[in-house]
Amino acid sequence: MSEVGRIVSASKWRNRILFSSILILLMIAFVADVAIGSVNIPFAELTKILFGKTSGHESWNTIVFDFRLPRAITAVLAGAALAVSGLQMQSLFRNPIAGPYLLGVSSGASLGVALLILATGSLTFFKDFIGNEGWGMIIAAITGSSLVLLLMLFISTRVNDITTILIIGMMFGSVVSAIVGILEYYSDNDSLKAFTIWSFGSLSGVVWKQLHVLIPSLIIGFVVAFIMIKPLNLLLLGENYAKSTGLNLMRTRILLIISTGILAGGITAFCGPIGFIGTAVPHINRIIFKTTDHRLLVPASLISGALLVLICDIVAQLPKDQVSLPINAITALIGAPIVIWIILSRRGAKSFF
Repeated sequence: MSEVGRIVSASKWRNRILFSSILILLMIAFVADVAIGSVNIPFAELTKILFGKTSGHESWNTIVFDFRLPRAITAVLAGAALAVSGLQMQSLFRNPIAGPYLLGVSSGASLGVALLILATGSLTFFKDFIGNEGWGMIIAAITGSSLVLLLMLFISTRVNDITTILIIGMMFGSVVSAIVGILEYYSDNDSLKAFTIWSFGSLSGVVWKQLHVLIPSLIIGFVVAFIMIKPLNLLLLGENYAKSTGLNLMRTRILLIISTGILAGGITAFCGPIGFIGTAVPHINRIIFKTTDHRLLVPASLISGALLVLICDIVAQLPKDQVSLPINAITALIGAPIVIWIILSRRGAKSFF
């Protein structure tokens, strides 16, 4: 075997070991996330419940199946969706700080929720609507995200420069933030508190009925993301080269925006804004796997993003109080230093690709 062949073979084995290690850590973190909470459940009883057997304490069954298991599943979905959507945006815009939030998807969701909670919070009907298992906020967030997505899709059909699309998304996010700030200024204390809690982000508010809507939506987004692996690899070589291979740039951009909108918008709608995952995870994977090949980075981002959010949720549960810490605060504390370290160590955006 030639020297090049040995290097390629060694790289494949290394990647397999890394993937296996991350998957094992993911399973351990998932069980740990289900195990940790304000109520102490013995591990033997927890294992029995997870394998479908009934525990002697009926309350333990309810805690695990109705609260902890949906929370852990939501953490996996949130991490995977945000990481994959962040990877797509960074590759599309060839910008290390690009992400789904720069397209205004999260800002649109925030505006929808703000209009529902802050602008109508004083009305009894809307208070009941908001309190109905959170469906009011979910519908509002999805509506806001969808409107922004439609706007960005329209702009992408009129503007050829990808950087211009990114700048427009950032400016739109700034405008939306200003509108939300005005609504917060004129809102009553109860409505402001409710919106602030949503803005912190939460995984524990998602129940099984909501997962039945969230999971199929995210599957569509993931399928599109895997279909776009080859076009993303072509875009890394430059738009002119991608065009020479017959790649339809406009269709590629639209599909990537749709995938990002579904993944990031869906999670934002159900869990609130969760920052830094979409920015940090793709960079971590590029360093760990030493590649820019999306055939490796997309599945790697999926599982490592899920692992990181599970770890963040475990940290959020450590105080073992009746109320866990805001997940967005934990992701910021963990993700922000990682992003700063990566940017400083790389000494500029060009070295990211």
